Amino acid sequence: MSEQAALMDIEQLRAMLLIAPFHQWLGLEIAALTENALILEMPWRDEIVSNPMIGSAHGGILSALIDLTGLYTINALGGSARATADMRVDFHRPATSGPLRAIGWVVKLGRQISVAETRVEDAEGRLLASGRGAYVG
Repeated sequence: MSEQAALMDIEQLRAMLLIAPFHQWLGLEIAALTENALILEMPWRDEIVSNPMIGSAHGGILSALIDLTGLYTINALGGSARATADMRVDFHRPATSGPLRAIGWVVKLGRQISVAETRVEDAEGRLLASGRGAYVG
């Protein structure tokens, strides 16, 4: 992270995060903010299940969690991100129950485009999905 970059106040970040009704519906909470990472937590909701045979969450929910974590990580760690320009997601195992934890970190803070990576884990720390997003500042 550059010397000019500064951590955003956690209360200001929380207010930004909870402006959108979708983010409120997801139940996103800031678990931690460090100089290198943002950790968001999302409680399990039965409404996110798309495969009732195994009780797994829809991939779009995991993708949204990766996208939001990347965007807010950039904002929290001194960059500016207003919209997603590009995103890639890999699904590693089904998310089947319990809270989801998303850990985001900055790859590059840029003047026009910034990049962040995110991993989504279950309550036991197992990797469920990972992704990288590019965000317009």
